[in-house]
Amino acid sequence: MGQTSLQWLIFLTSLLSSTTNQASLTVSPSSSQIFEGQSVSLSCEEDDSSVGWTLRRNTDRETSSQCGPDWGISPGSSCKISYMDPVDSGVYWCESREGATSNSINITVTGGPVILQSPVLPVMEGEDLTLYCKTKMSSNLPADFYKDGSFIRTEPAGHMTIHHVSRSDEGLYKCLISSVGESPPSWVSVRGKPTTTSPPPTSLPPPSSGSAPPLASDPLHLVFRLV
Repeated sequence: MGQTSLQWLIFLTSLLSSTTNQASLTVSPSSSQIFEGQSVSLSCEEDDSSVGWTLRRNTDRETSSQCGPDWGISPGSSCKISYMDPVDSGVYWCESREGATSNSINITVTGGPVILQSPVLPVMEGEDLTLYCKTKMSSNLPADFYKDGSFIRTEPAGHMTIHHVSRSDEGLYKCLISSVGESPPSWVSVRGKPTTTSPPPTSLPPPSSGSAPPLASDPLHLVFRLV
């Protein structure tokens, strides 16, 4: 096999792997803010378990550190942290042996009395966004909500819903419960709706006798044809 053909094979095979082998990081409880002392479970939801996904994080103390043995217990592609400490605040993601990465999640651990429970993943335009202001003992106390430092409104039940969010709702949110305390701020992202494309035609005219053969739709077929 020529060197050029071999290079194309390696390139297309790696491209195929990166597009088909994917993982999505989930966290339980699903909140971007966690009380100190809580336990948290993170999991790589995999398309292909043979890829070998692991949990990694960036914090103020470490960069690209893998779950276990220094932090967390890692049974396969998940990670459990039994006691969250403020030093565990940081960015978490899944990474494969080949270097592919999942979505990332930013987790803030606070020793304070109040947290703002907000989505860990971006909210799609048009969806409803609900924010909860919680203490360790209650989640239904009257709370003041703020965005980018400006007061929004007071909610007597401790949670605020923004209906049909748009890009203008993206920002830094926090909440305050009188006589208890204030939550850390958390960034809420809003992503646009995916663009729709026209459906393919139901039928195609027969190819002329001099036309080129159709391209293979299977990427692996394409790899071997190029080789």
